Amino acid sequence: MYDPTNKTITTERLILKTFRLSDVADITRVCDNYNVSKSTLFIPYPYDSDYAAAWVSTLEESFANSRSYDFAITDKNTGEFYGGISISHNAEDNNGEFGFWLGEPYWGKGYATEAARAIIDFGFTVKKFHKVYARHFESNPASGKVLQNAGMKQEGLFLEHILKDDKYENVVQYGLINPN
Repeated sequence: MYDPTNKTITTERLILKTFRLSDVADITRVCDNYNVSKSTLFIPYPYDSDYAAAWVSTLEESFANSRSYDFAITDKNTGEFYGGISISHNAEDNNGEFGFWLGEPYWGKGYATEAARAIIDFGFTVKKFHKVYARHFESNPASGKVLQNAGMKQEGLFLEHILKDDKYENVVQYGLINPN
């Protein structure tokens, strides 16, 4: 459930909240991991706190201008930081692309699927998008499983579409049309 006053989304186990500069140490701890970086398009390795702070400083304006909505994935009870999820806003086509990342200790626990379902719901019910879509590297089938478990359907495969770490990666696209 989205709370517009606090800009939070609450699920059974998670609170998705807007990032703050106070999250920089947690972001750096989670992202300064090659296994996290290699599975994402925009997280470099090594990852330092200056990069995290510069990134976080851009997010409030993006949210306010409806360009993208970025949320920290945190434990509902303890506040422990797990990772991040965001959804873009393509106003011209009335859709949004989302992406997510989790710290390696939190993989395989269902947090990504729970966050993905929440961001899809946010896109459809709050932002009224016609479609939500996501992509993942074919070399990272776990992300594809998250998208499938969140109810998305595979739409296509882009061969050697992204250059990451001096290697061309195939990209798998998933999508979901607003059922309402």
